Amino acid sequence: MQYLKTFFLALFFIFFWSNTWAQVDSLIMNTGEILVGEVKDLKQGIITIETDYSDSDFKVEWDKVSYIHTERKYIITMSNGERYNGSLQSPAEDGKVIIKDIKIGNVSVDLINVVYLKSVDDDFLSRLNLMLSVGYTLTKANENQQVSARINAGYLSNKIAIDAYFNAVRTVQTPDSTTFRTSRTEGGLGFKFFIIRDWFAMAGTELLQSTEQKLTLRALTKGGVGNYIVYTNKMYFVLAAGAAWNYEDYNDITIPDRNSAEAFAAVEYDIFDIGDLDLKTTLVGYPGLSESGRFRSDFSFDLKYDFPLDFFVNLGFTLNYDNQPVEGATETDYVLQTTFGWEL
Repeated sequence: MQYLKTFFLALFFIFFWSNTWAQVDSLIMNTGEILVGEVKDLKQGIITIETDYSDSDFKVEWDKVSYIHTERKYIITMSNGERYNGSLQSPAEDGKVIIKDIKIGNVSVDLINVVYLKSVDDDFLSRLNLMLSVGYTLTKANENQQVSARINAGYLSNKIAIDAYFNAVRTVQTPDSTTFRTSRTEGGLGFKFFIIRDWFAMAGTELLQSTEQKLTLRALTKGGVGNYIVYTNKMYFVLAAGAAWNYEDYNDITIPDRNSAEAFAAVEYDIFDIGDLDLKTTLVGYPGLSESGRFRSDFSFDLKYDFPLDFFVNLGFTLNYDNQPVEGATETDYVLQTTFGWEL
């Protein structure tokens, strides 16, 4: 009985709004609740809708949505890697949705297989996302102060994804009136070109400055291919491989610059079906090609907890390993950061 009630209510609601309010989006939950407003996005299993009758956006679990109707255009990603650009309209058949792609026309898919939505206009700014966070630590025992900052930015279209990041840590320690300073700065710019379904080509550059490893600059340029092995509303798992060119300049003038060719293999795992928590980990290995026996690796772990109004707290751990460091440098360098930030 409840199913029939929801079914007929959905038909009436979709018909009514599609014929009277051209720019109104709507969601109907599997319990019968109706949300009307502007569907902003769907990511990590959570769909966000802005309404006129609430000061804050509604965030609901995607697997609780039975019907969706939108008039706006979206970048749409499916669990099998297919990508579309258009609006969505749930038909009478339960569990399905029709994607009105602006190029290929109507496509009928399973609603649960939609894993990503991003409301976009034709302008550049509507396709951007931004994340900023800062942290500060003061320890009286050894007069230690640490300041950290993290910035992540991205751009997404149907064919390309661009990601940029910057991460800086500055530490000042003044025991016995002697000042010790350490610093670590890393950044990068990466491109993904979606080829077919879950396959993509990738290219990018990464920069690292580390007092611990005597690096004034490590500049890594790499390219390769990757695949989303698993991509659902609960998690994703990515594998990638390719080749890289590594240039290193050291803060000791007696140590010559270092140039080397490397291969790389990467694995990335992100799980977000854990309430307001998001756990992401990445491991990249770099076996040397031009330097026999050399092996480097980069590991990162991020645990993010979301607060209302797009604020969050992030616990991040990064580890760099080199089995053939220069004289006086350590094999490993790591940083543990706790930052508070805001996400656009």
